[in-house]
Amino acid sequence: MGVDLRQVVAGILTLTMFVMLGNMIKRDHFDSAVGETFPGDRHVNLDNAKIAKQVVSFPEKSVVPWKDNNQELKACWSKPGLDGVEQTNGFVIFSLTNGPEYHVSQIADAVVVARSLGATLVVPDIRGNKPGDQRSFEEIYDVEKFVKSLEGVVRVTKNPPAKLSTRNLAVVKVPNRVTEEYIAEHIEPIYRNKGTIKLVTYFPSVNMKKADKESPSDSVACLAMFGTLELQPEIQEVVDSMVERLRTLSRKSDGQFVAVDLRLEMLEHKGCLGDADSGTKSCYSADEIGTFLTKLGFSKDTTIYLTESKWDSSLDYLKDVFPKTYIKDGIIPADKKSKILDSDTTEFEKVVDFYVCSQSDVFVPAISGLFYSNVAGKRIASGKTQIIVPADIPKSSASFGDFITHYVTKKNHLAYSCFC
Repeated sequence: MGVDLRQVVAGILTLTMFVMLGNMIKRDHFDSAVGETFPGDRHVNLDNAKIAKQVVSFPEKSVVPWKDNNQELKACWSKPGLDGVEQTNGFVIFSLTNGPEYHVSQIADAVVVARSLGATLVVPDIRGNKPGDQRSFEEIYDVEKFVKSLEGVVRVTKNPPAKLSTRNLAVVKVPNRVTEEYIAEHIEPIYRNKGTIKLVTYFPSVNMKKADKESPSDSVACLAMFGTLELQPEIQEVVDSMVERLRTLSRKSDGQFVAVDLRLEMLEHKGCLGDADSGTKSCYSADEIGTFLTKLGFSKDTTIYLTESKWDSSLDYLKDVFPKTYIKDGIIPADKKSKILDSDTTEFEKVVDFYVCSQSDVFVPAISGLFYSNVAGKRIASGKTQIIVPADIPKSSASFGDFITHYVTKKNHLAYSCFC
């Protein structure tokens, strides 16, 4: 019995198609959830009845518009002087806590309060989450730059008077973005009575949108947030080296790379490692980020930096989709690893992450919150507006511009009140 050559060829082609389809499905670990997104950002609606596993195609070349970021903005504020500000003899003391995304806001509140009270601001120490985890300001930030930047705005001292006891200080809690009215009503009476106070900033909400109306303290807050903090030279050198290393690894994309804020501990805390509930989604898993970036058109050659400190098997899918995915351990200079990664505190790691994410060509926050909002503010000020917020995309591809953060598309971040 003769063999029909056309049947043989057809059989081979059919078998090949099944193998290719099987491989594609195997690589796709992402179950599409109801379209949820960060508060204020793009919302994609999906029909619950049509939710199904999607097959993701991987472009050979990046089709993402690696746009040049905008030109660095200029400060709109003028440095206020002390004329007309009644000077008093007391001090405002505070600590920086919880990482650089909080430091920026804590500095702004302390400067605004100290200036309003006519008090002397004491350079803060830096405290971690563990008891006894305390270090000096100059271990991370440039103290001389900090003091000089506030000359003529508020009096600053590096050390409080030796006779001042910190044990009996009046501790005053202030809401982030504290107003003059709040200071006059709730803080000034305590300061007048005690002479020196210790501030603790709390965050009623993560609100970095522009205020509806201008405040007399806006220029002071802008200066404090965007003009006072610089890394001390050794830490800045580490960040510069990491960014340069990431750009070297990104030759196929002209030295451009993506930074993703994805910390497994935070994802677990927010309940993002299991099945997502319907409603407003505040975080995305590594699998979801991998699928999201692929659908936007990022190629397998894209270099990705993750803020997660230690590799975990839950990151394997992202690494499979984007082989050039790195955490700090693979990027930090060898002679600096002990200081940054093997320290008894996570403060150095947090600082490195914050500043690398501020300098990347594209920033993707897998977690909503203050890190996202204050990195966005720093990027807007420097003209790096390629900030894309994840969402569950029902199509095989989508437009990059559709997912640019509302902070940029609507120009509603408070940074736009400070820069123009």
